[in-house]
Amino acid sequence: MFSFFKKKPVAPETPPAAAVPAAPPAPAAAIEPPALPDLLPIEEPAPKLSWMSRLKAGLSKTSNNLSILFVGAKIDDDLYDELEAALLMSDAGVDATQYLLDALKQKVKDDKLLDAAAVKAALKQLLIELLTPLQRPFELGRHQPTVMMISGVNGAGKTTTIGKLAKHMQTHGQSVLLAAGDTFRAAAREQLMVWGQRNNITVISQASGDPAAVSFDAVQSGKARGLDVVMIDTAGRLPTQLHLMEELKKVQRVIGKGMEGAPHETLLVIDGNTGQNALAQVKAFDDALKLTGLVITKLDGTAKGGVLAAIARVRPVPVYFIGIGEKIEDLQPFVAAEFVEALLG
Repeated sequence: MFSFFKKKPVAPETPPAAAVPAAPPAPAAAIEPPALPDLLPIEEPAPKLSWMSRLKAGLSKTSNNLSILFVGAKIDDDLYDELEAALLMSDAGVDATQYLLDALKQKVKDDKLLDAAAVKAALKQLLIELLTPLQRPFELGRHQPTVMMISGVNGAGKTTTIGKLAKHMQTHGQSVLLAAGDTFRAAAREQLMVWGQRNNITVISQASGDPAAVSFDAVQSGKARGLDVVMIDTAGRLPTQLHLMEELKKVQRVIGKGMEGAPHETLLVIDGNTGQNALAQVKAFDDALKLTGLVITKLDGTAKGGVLAAIARVRPVPVYFIGIGEKIEDLQPFVAAEFVEALLG
C-alpha cells in the first residue's frame, strides 16, 4: 500500500522588530466561530453487484415466468400445463421439458407434496441434478503447454471470451500465447491483437495466412518458449457451412501434428440468446470436433437459460464458463446450484 504525505511548509524567519510600547489591553469580547460553508452530502459509491445478483438479473425473464406459476397455485393438471409451457418458452426443449415434468409428478406423488412451495423446491432439486453433470472444473497444468482450440459462430462473443479467459489464466499465474487463426474475418485478428496488447500477451498472426499454418506456428512457439497455455482462435462459421467445418477439422489435425495429443481442449462458445439453435450448434461442432467444453455467453437480459437443460439431456458437453456481460469479472465458472437458484429464485 502506498501512502502519500504532504510536508507542511515552514515560514521564513523574520528579523526581530523594534521594541514598541505595549498597547493597553482591549476589553474581552465574545469570539464568534467562523461561519462554515454548507457541506454537500457525500455521495456513497454505488455498491458493486455480486455475481449472483448479476446472474439473477440476466435470467430474470425466465425466473419471473416460472416463479409466478407457484404463487398460491394448486397442485393440479393446470399447474403442470402452465409449467410445461413456461419450460418450453425458456428454451428447455421438448425432451428436457418432458423429463422434468415426469420426474416432478413422480416426486410429488412419492413425497406426498401438497403445497406449491414444496413443488417449486422439488423442481429446483431436479434441475440441479440434471445440470450437475455439466459442471466440471477447467484444469490447467496437465500439459506444457495446454493447447486450446476455440470455435463458435460469428457474433457469439468468441474472440472477447478468449481475451477474458486469457486474463483469468494470467491471474492464476499462467503464461499465455494467443493465435489469431480467424483469418476468415479481418476484424477478428485486429480484435485479438487489442486483447493481447491490453493483457501484455503475444499474439501469433499473419495478415493473410492459412489458419492451420498460424495454429501450427503458435503451438511450436508455445513449446519453444515453455509457456503454459496456447489459445487458438478459429474462424466463426455456421455449422451448415460444410466446407468451413472441414477447414476446422484440418486446423485440428494440424494442431495435433504440432504437438502430440493437442488440442487438449476444444471449446465452443455459444450465444445464450440463440435458444434451440444453440443445441444444434453443439451437436454439429461436437460431431465434427469432439468438443471437450462449452462457454455460454450473453446471459444478460433477454437470454432464457433453459437451453442448458436441453444440452444436458441431448448432448451433455461440460459447461466450463458462463458469461453475463462485457467485463472481465462477468465470465465465471459454471456452478449448477447457482444457475438454478438464479433461474428459479
